[in-house]
Amino acid sequence: MFLEPHFKGQRSGWIEVICGSMFSGKTEELIRRLKRAQIARQKVEIYKPKVDTRYDEVNVVSHDDNSIIAVPVSSSKQLLGVNEEVSVVGIDEAQFFDDNLVNVAQELAMRGIRVIVAGLDMDFRGKPFGPMPGLLAVAEYLTKVHAICSHCGNLATHSYRLSNEGDTVLLGEKDLYEPRCRTCFQMGNILDLRVKKETKNQGEQQSIL
Repeated sequence: MFLEPHFKGQRSGWIEVICGSMFSGKTEELIRRLKRAQIARQKVEIYKPKVDTRYDEVNVVSHDDNSIIAVPVSSSKQLLGVNEEVSVVGIDEAQFFDDNLVNVAQELAMRGIRVIVAGLDMDFRGKPFGPMPGLLAVAEYLTKVHAICSHCGNLATHSYRLSNEGDTVLLGEKDLYEPRCRTCFQMGNILDLRVKKETKNQGEQQSIL
């Protein structure tokens, strides 16, 4: 269970960051917090990067198919045009935004807005991803969530790519990525179940021939 920070007596805006590997429940937790804010009759606005159309072009959708309507944007500067009545801003897939998102989040917080950000803290190489390190540094509240390693069952902290593409940004789901713990991530494609399956199939075909 994920616990929200204790907000009693908070006089200004602040930044919350929810981070972790793929399939760890980041978007699920973001949606949960935003829906609770809506239940409390707070004015909420949600943003997502325009490039992310995996599930829906508009809605923010979790891997468990929970969703909430959002505004797709191509630049972090667009978030500064948020309506003055908005008291909570949600940002999903923050790693895909430009580095200026850090400054934008801080400006929104200075306006008295609660800013909730969700994103991958590391890319498929295990390196800090996009503006996430800067957001982690300036946030008042941090929540790191974990998936379960596909191979050993331990807590997963890394997103392992199951293909040879070298681009940092490569949209995909379970067809291209799987969650791994630190040790299994370092073992690389030795643990790639697809490689084993393909090798087994090729061996069976050769034996038939």
